[in-house]
Amino acid sequence: MTDRRTLLLAGVAACCLVGLRPAQAETAPEFVIGSPDAPVTMVEYASLTCPHCASFHNETLPKLKEKYIDTGKVKLIYRDFPLDEAALTAAILARCAGPERGPTFLSAFFQSQDRWAVAEDPQASLRQLAKVGGLSDERIDACLADKELGDSILQMRLDAEQEHSIQSTPSFLINGKLYAGNAGIDGFTEILEPLVN
Repeated sequence: MTDRRTLLLAGVAACCLVGLRPAQAETAPEFVIGSPDAPVTMVEYASLTCPHCASFHNETLPKLKEKYIDTGKVKLIYRDFPLDEAALTAAILARCAGPERGPTFLSAFFQSQDRWAVAEDPQASLRQLAKVGGLSDERIDACLADKELGDSILQMRLDAEQEHSIQSTPSFLINGKLYAGNAGIDGFTEILEPLVN
């Protein structure tokens, strides 16, 4: 399975170079937090193995939630942009948790990234975290074997590269304008304030 996933990631890169789309790949559903009617839409592209993405989720996002998301001013949409095999595996497991629990899995994976992402066997470490989160061994096996699910996550990355010129993680589309990197709460406040007032 590792070889197949590696080939899929390589295939995404190859498709981007020649401007092709994988045949019949559906894009994975997004994770959304915040009011659907929020005046500002913030789309995050992240890899679960990216330390800067973990920093955003662990340090910046709680402050953004308190100031903008929980107050109905900003809606945050999370989209996967896996940079490697381990990130793809983590994304698959988060998706397996479903739309309600998926964001909780993302948080747990980012909070413990410094352990599982550098483990000798990242997949085994992720499986343990997923089991703690309530997924059974059978469900985990089925999800990791689900080629359509893996392809849909890779399609999300390919769409980001082709449609929005995403080249690094984390990257954010805020009301359609691209910002690269974790700007921190001060930087995002400077961007968001003119849009919410």
